[in-house]
Amino acid sequence: MINKMIVIDGVDGSGKGVQTRRLHQAILNAGLECLLTREPGGSAAAEDIRELLVNGDPDKWDSMTELLLMVAARRSHLRDTIWPTLEKGSWVISDRFADSSRAFQGIAGELGLQTVDKLHQLSIGDFTPDFVLILDIDETVALARAEARGTGEDRFEKKGNDYHRKVRNAFRDIAESDTERYKLIDASGSMDEVTAKIIAAVNSRFSLKLSTD
Repeated sequence: MINKMIVIDGVDGSGKGVQTRRLHQAILNAGLECLLTREPGGSAAAEDIRELLVNGDPDKWDSMTELLLMVAARRSHLRDTIWPTLEKGSWVISDRFADSSRAFQGIAGELGLQTVDKLHQLSIGDFTPDFVLILDIDETVALARAEARGTGEDRFEKKGNDYHRKVRNAFRDIAESDTERYKLIDASGSMDEVTAKIIAAVNSRFSLKLSTD
């Protein structure tokens, strides 16, 4: 399987949705086949699970239940969407992937990385994206952005600043753990500035000539 999967991850409200769409369009503009997807979700079954995870009271699931639901959604996402696309040689751009489980449930949810990685291994094996860009921004700014969206999918946002501070720090630690596979992107600037950083990082990683135009 040719692994052309790129993930954009980070705290809620960091701009992942906008930046995944822009990167997806840049790859399409270069004449390459590319799928845009997201987690939780990305397949019919995983979208059903997403509804359970992102809506409702923040305390309705504990961290372990969240993780089990996330892993079930990820398995469906991979089996039904990501793996078939990669097998065709196409690019995959995903808004979130397994590092979100490490940051949200493993660190902020206090399950520990060993527990998260064990379930990850049991459910999907050794598969990892080729490149992960982590958008880094102050969690209070990010949460304000997320709340302003008003999508209603705000269960995780309701967990508060302290929880999301732990999430941000977890993502920063993850990025530092493997500087070849991860790239930490300062997301505090304008959307265009962040897009330029992402395109530059992807071009450097894959020897592409993507444009921000």
